Amino acid sequence: QVQLVESGGGLVQPGGSLRLSCAASGMLLSLNGMSWYRQPPGKDRELVAAITRFGVTTYADSVKGRFSISGDNAKNTMYLQMNSLKAEDTDLYYCRSILGVRVHWGPGTQVTVSS
Repeated sequence: QVQLVESGGGLVQPGGSLRLSCAASGMLLSLNGMSWYRQPPGKDRELVAAITRFGVTTYADSVKGRFSISGDNAKNTMYLQMNSLKAEDTDLYYCRSILGVRVHWGPGTQVTVSS
């Protein structure tokens, strides 16, 4: 059974940094496309960053140059390094895996950027 568990969220001041982790079990990170999404209140989930199993990365325009997605196959864990955080980055962040038609989501971790 595939399970994704996010961690690393919390409260941070504007300009600060956080690193989110997504620990995967029941699947191999190296075989899946992995991504981070966030969901503003009352809105649909939006893509933040993605990484293919070949290591190709994609970022939303709003986070380019500030966020970095990576994976550690040995730990079966994906990361999202978030720097220069802004108030508008406040959201619930989810990790997602996709392999063919199989899509799995984690429960999410809250990131709040506020002074």
